[in-house]
Formats: sequence, structure tokens, C-alpha cells
Amino acid sequence: MDDLTKSAFLNRPDLHVETEGEFKGWRTWSRDNFESHNGPFWHRMEDDGQIRCAFRVEKKHLNGMSNVHGGAFMAFADYCLFAMAAPVLQGPGVTVSFGCEFLDAVREGELVEGTGDIMRAGGSMIFLRGVLKSAERPLFTFSGTIKRVKRRMPAVPGQESKS
Repeated sequence: MDDLTKSAFLNRPDLHVETEGEFKGWRTWSRDNFESHNGPFWHRMEDDGQIRCAFRVEKKHLNGMSNVHGGAFMAFADYCLFAMAAPVLQGPGVTVSFGCEFLDAVREGELVEGTGDIMRAGGSMIFLRGVLKSAERPLFTFSGTIKRVKRRMPAVPGQESKS
């Protein structure tokens, strides 16, 4: 992995690196209130450049059957898309497509890990796919598309938009 790609992964202004506990050295983003509330979700770059994401299942992640709620899997998988895309995204993006398959259930206390691949990174779209596992047991497969977006300047009161 080249230095530019690695620096794009490491240099987000909202990046938080955990300093203690099970996820010491793992990273998360502090800007996303939804993920902060529903996580914590974590990611790190392995020595080979692959992005690995993880979360420890807590009671708040469970449905009425005491398994991880499907929405928790989906939220975590969306987090994984952005973690995996971070080395090439180099700016803001939005999920424009997301597909998934539920394969197996997970209980409180289990570690869920996500890995995947960038299938194609174009000028405006990044196509990815991944899998969530507990140990070696596949739980959930997913694919998604991220669209790069340009930051828009806030409208100035009294001035018309020129778009």
C-alpha cells in the first residue's frame, strides 16, 4: 500500500484511536452520531493493507429473540463500506446502494468482524462487497456503492443559489 493511500486512511479530522481495552489501537469516527450511538464500531488497517472492522455484541444490539438485530448488522456493514473505502475515498461520500443477505445469528458477547474488497473505484463511485463473521462462521454478506460528494458551501441569507 502506498504512503498516499495509507495517509488518506489515517488522517481524517474526526478519527479517534482507542487507547485501552479490547480495541486498543483500533480506530473509529467521532462525527457520526448514529454510529456512535449504535456502536461502538471499530476498524484498523492490517499489515497487508486490508481493512478489518469489528464490534462486540452488547444487549443494545439484540432483537426480541436475543440475536443481533438485522438493523444492527446493516448499520455495521454500512460502517464497514466506508472504512474499506477510506484509503481511496479521500473526502465525503454517501451510500447510494446497499444489498445484503442474512446467513446466521449472533448472540450477546460475540465478536463480529467485517472484511471486504473494493471491486472498482471510479471518479465518482466506489463499488464494494464484504462479509461479516464471528470467528470463521459467516453471518452476513453485503455489497454497496458509495458516491463521492463535493462539499457544498452553506447558503448565505439574501443571496440566490447559482446552481
